[in-house]
Amino acid sequence: MKKFRRLILLRAFLLFVALTFFAWLLLKGEYLYAVLFFPFCLWLLWFTIRSQIRTYRELQDFAEAAKYRDFTRHFSLTHASVEVKPLRSAFNDINDVFKSISSDRETQHQYLQKIMELVDTAIVSYEEKTGKMMWMNDYFKKLFNIPYISTIYALNKKNKTLYEKIVETEPGDNKLHTLDTAEGPIKLQLYVSSFQTAQGNFRLITLQNINEALDETEAKAWQKLLSVLTHEIMNSIAPISSLADTLKNRLDSLPYTEELEDIRTGTETIKSRSEGLLKFARTYRTLNKITQPDLDSIKAADLFENLYVLLEPSIIKKDIELNIILKNPSLELKIDINLIEQALINLLLNAIEAVKDVANPTINLQAIDDNGKIQIKVTDNGIGMSQEILDNIFTPFFTTKKSGSGIGLSLSKQIMLMHRGNLFVSSELGKGSTFTLQF
Repeated sequence: MKKFRRLILLRAFLLFVALTFFAWLLLKGEYLYAVLFFPFCLWLLWFTIRSQIRTYRELQDFAEAAKYRDFTRHFSLTHASVEVKPLRSAFNDINDVFKSISSDRETQHQYLQKIMELVDTAIVSYEEKTGKMMWMNDYFKKLFNIPYISTIYALNKKNKTLYEKIVETEPGDNKLHTLDTAEGPIKLQLYVSSFQTAQGNFRLITLQNINEALDETEAKAWQKLLSVLTHEIMNSIAPISSLADTLKNRLDSLPYTEELEDIRTGTETIKSRSEGLLKFARTYRTLNKITQPDLDSIKAADLFENLYVLLEPSIIKKDIELNIILKNPSLELKIDINLIEQALINLLLNAIEAVKDVANPTINLQAIDDNGKIQIKVTDNGIGMSQEILDNIFTPFFTTKKSGSGIGLSLSKQIMLMHRGNLFVSSELGKGSTFTLQF
């Protein structure tokens, strides 16, 4: 910098001396020498101006590079003039600093982006004013089967319910919703936050799948409740049943009278209902008998064949069309065969019941591989279910059948949770239902 300052002062001094000498020649009347000396003054003036212009161009080039964030440019020092060399050196130092900052930011961005893609939480971000979609992670795309949308408003056509829930939710709110997804209706925790940058105001939406956590907690709660209930019922009813049986035997040995006949009838009723309650308690105890699945490999084709052989008489008798759909005959599952067969039998029996009063009763049994996740679907064209029934369909004791125990679907869901999977249902009144075993 000192050298550059000395050079500027030297050029200014030479220019001053040259112009002073030129003026002195004119005053002395030495016009010939003045004319001969004048080109030297012009050259010296041009040389000084050119130096300043060169410096200005260097500054302009650097400003242009900074404007477009082009910090990859390198200013050569090899053939640089004395006055430009310090500038180029400073520019290179600044570029190195900005490149380092830019590299760190890019690394942080990629790191954050990778984290966002790995988490099992659907994340979207959009600009509030225009609705322009700024970010949508892979889990969101996969969960709702939406590969791309340019604005948040386009979501209204893809998934109207999801769009309405997002728009209705105020920043800071945290709500639980059951939404339709590619995996079926699942419970999602919806959280909306708002933030502001120099580019505008934005909203960040997160949708966390808490379906499995809720199902597991709910299943454990029901297991504990059932354990207490069945224990108390059996302890209370067993003595009553025994006493009723003893009274009945003694009454049978007595001579017939009208008064004794009424007592005998009452005693038989008590005994019958007591035995029914004991049978009821023993049935529900099966919910607590399952511990851990005994996993084994089986082809889906073999599993479906076993089920068909078992249910064939009932299907033929009721004139039901059972379609087995298996695009990949070599598709294999690692499951507890007995438990999964039991779950599928429950679902198929429910499907048979659902189609008994419809024209052209049809049941489809299908196995598909959805990006490494195997699904088994049981679909019928039966009477379907209302939303109220769907909300309670997996609740123990809940049933819509006159002779049903309400244990089948609860047991089937528990079997799937034990396989680290889940059981989903979708249904529409008058059109049928689909149960999906998601492994």
